[in-house]
Amino acid sequence: MNVLAEFHLASQYLAMAGKSFLEAKDDDSHTNLGFFKEDNTIRTWSLDNSGTYLAFSFDSFALQWGTDEAKVSFALKGKSHADIISWISKMAVASKIDKPYNYDLHYDLPFNQNDNYVFELSDKEILNNLLQLRILAQDVLKIFLNKQKLESDIRIWPHHLDTGAFFVLKDDSGKSIGMGMAIPDSLIDDHYFYISGYKGHNSLNPDNFSKLTHGEWKNNGFKGAILPSSNTTQKQALQFLDEAFHQYLGIN
Repeated sequence: MNVLAEFHLASQYLAMAGKSFLEAKDDDSHTNLGFFKEDNTIRTWSLDNSGTYLAFSFDSFALQWGTDEAKVSFALKGKSHADIISWISKMAVASKIDKPYNYDLHYDLPFNQNDNYVFELSDKEILNNLLQLRILAQDVLKIFLNKQKLESDIRIWPHHLDTGAFFVLKDDSGKSIGMGMAIPDSLIDDHYFYISGYKGHNSLNPDNFSKLTHGEWKNNGFKGAILPSSNTTQKQALQFLDEAFHQYLGIN
């Protein structure tokens, strides 16, 4: 299993903590994750009234359980699925969380998951590259939202592992916009920034939109614009989102 797949798999333990311990939301947002640049972690929502969370640390390739004041780490390298389930369950009991930890995915992952798999972290440099992409995505989305005076949480959705934002326009048009950074998939063999528009549940057609300075419009399956993340600067990503967003604003 490559490093990206190991990161994707590690994220599922966090998602399942949200599913196990938090009240379920119709949009599945109780399972999504936040990225914290101050310590290079992704984290669950608070799992109890004490601010307890489960995190994944890019720096140490470890899970962390605790609060901002005190946490316990569990190195993933050399650990099996059973080892990890056992540790999280013990941490939850120690924190007096009365619900059991259940690892029960309700979606398919883009790789085969084997309960006997042991984490190995074959290339630390690749993990650091994945971290830099998450920092870039977090910064770009935060700057864009602030500039446009838009409000959205910026969260990592564990199923597709995209860092995303979503908002409804406040112009009575009924339009909404989703944007973020996705991992390689059938669209492109690279991490990529994306933006797409909707009216109700229907995707807006970008066929008549103008060519973008960076990136390109797609209208086959995915309707929207994409920009490969590799070798893309913060300035280029912001220009991509800005140009595409203003074209969505201009259509009915």
